[in-house]
Amino acid sequence: MIEPNFFPRQQIALDFLATENDVEQVLYGGSAGSGKTRLGCTWQILRRLKYPGTRSLIGRSKLDTLKKTTLKTFFEVAEYLDLKVGKHYTINMQSNTITFFNKSEIYLMDLFSYPSDPNFEDLGSLEITDYFLDEVSEISEKAVSIVHSRCRFKLNEYQLKPKGLMTCNPSKGWIYNEFYLKNKNSELPIHRAFVQALPTDNPELPPSYLEALQRLPEYDRKRLYEGNWEFDDDSDKLFNTFNLNQMFRNEIIGDGVFYITGDVARFGRDKTILIVWNGWTVVDMIELVRSSLVDTSTKIQDLVKQYNVRLSNVLLDEDGVGGGAVDITKARGFMNGSKAVHADKYVNLKTECYYKLAEVIENGKLSILAASNKERIIKELETIKRYRSDADSKNRVTPKEEIKRIHGFSPDIADSMMMRAYFDLKPNRGNYVLLGSK
Repeated sequence: MIEPNFFPRQQIALDFLATENDVEQVLYGGSAGSGKTRLGCTWQILRRLKYPGTRSLIGRSKLDTLKKTTLKTFFEVAEYLDLKVGKHYTINMQSNTITFFNKSEIYLMDLFSYPSDPNFEDLGSLEITDYFLDEVSEISEKAVSIVHSRCRFKLNEYQLKPKGLMTCNPSKGWIYNEFYLKNKNSELPIHRAFVQALPTDNPELPPSYLEALQRLPEYDRKRLYEGNWEFDDDSDKLFNTFNLNQMFRNEIIGDGVFYITGDVARFGRDKTILIVWNGWTVVDMIELVRSSLVDTSTKIQDLVKQYNVRLSNVLLDEDGVGGGAVDITKARGFMNGSKAVHADKYVNLKTECYYKLAEVIENGKLSILAASNKERIIKELETIKRYRSDADSKNRVTPKEEIKRIHGFSPDIADSMMMRAYFDLKPNRGNYVLLGSK
């Protein structure tokens, strides 16, 4: 077999993946053409040859894309290393398994967050030695955590540690928060490592390819040529970061009329967020974790009495389990997918409320007195963007499940804040009975 050559930055990543190193997860992230996929495939082949009978996983968000991209690179690397299909390894496209002559195996897997399997139960019986995840920014944090937890096969026999290599281009999401940003702030835990990758690291790239990257639009050029993780495309953002920071000030923007908005969650799923408003000022914010519907409803009733809130000014998310809280408290219900007030412009009520919230914040008409959740609030609202339009060209915002997949968290506070706009879009008429009054 031919000994492979590695670029200096690739070698740094391989050193982190060495058995004697305590690092378990390595992110090799950066520009296009920096040899990310080639590094992952080479590492996988070398591991399978060095440790007979071991198993690994090569994963991507979609299996079809993996076969059209990552697998082609695998074949190129195998040929470069003088490994022959049918002699040194075989591939079964039905079981999506690559088997080497020494009985080592590589599983090719789809790691997309399908609604039918939100907890990745299909990975439950998996036992692997290590893994390579290509374009990991397209894979949820939960999927990566589950894959890593399955690294136990033959570790004791070879005195190995769980090891995972992940690659991607610069992107905003959980990878940015958990690897790039923590590495930049010297907060990366000892079991993780980040290696920046650049196209100029690869001496084999033709000059014409680099020139093509330099001619890309600014956003793509910054990411794919310069490997810039900080550059962000603001064109689709609903909320400006400067305006979001200005919300946190000691100013009441209200006339003494109080409201309560709530994004209600089931046991163990997301978090229940209750917000008390004086006009457009957040005066109180309560987060309930693993709270039952009865306990959540009791807390809402307590807040109503504490702030003297009218029944018509209590609005709870009625989708799913939230409907139970609406029934118990007799509050108003909010249906995210219901018809927008201006149905010719917005695909649903949730979208219109987010656009209204953005308008209020842009005009400096919203304030938040408590700053304890400042970073989280800004972080959540920044994930709300204009989403792709269909033929009707109506305005849309990023779906909640898409935010969970990309960023690794649910925008529960943002959704509860969004609901406050409902009262401006649909002013109350009548029904001014206090909750719990006779």
